[in-house]
Amino acid sequence: MTALRRHWTPTAVAFLVLALAGLAGTWTFNAFAIVQMRNFIGDLVSSGPAVSSITVDLLVVAVAGSIFILVEGRRLGMRFTWLYVVLSGVTAFAFTFPLFLAMRQRRITALAAPGPARPS
Repeated sequence: MTALRRHWTPTAVAFLVLALAGLAGTWTFNAFAIVQMRNFIGDLVSSGPAVSSITVDLLVVAVAGSIFILVEGRRLGMRFTWLYVVLSGVTAFAFTFPLFLAMRQRRITALAAPGPARPS
């Protein structure tokens, strides 16, 4: 097995696909907002109670997920997990969270692997 393909389980691949879908989906609408010169933050909070509800819902999930990323990354000895949290503000949490889950799955698989392939 090549080093590039090592530790990619079906679960890790599924999370990676979700990360890419999250990136494509969110940035499609971000591009529309930029082209239309919309006030992105203003639109999130002023377009009625339904949009505000979804905004609060997703914000709470993003904060909880960010805490999970930091705690779980530390537990597994993953480096630079803070970068997933920072990048979620630049890209989207719909991208960074599944990406973290894919990398987490790879780390768990690597830690379970016998012999010298096991990372320290």
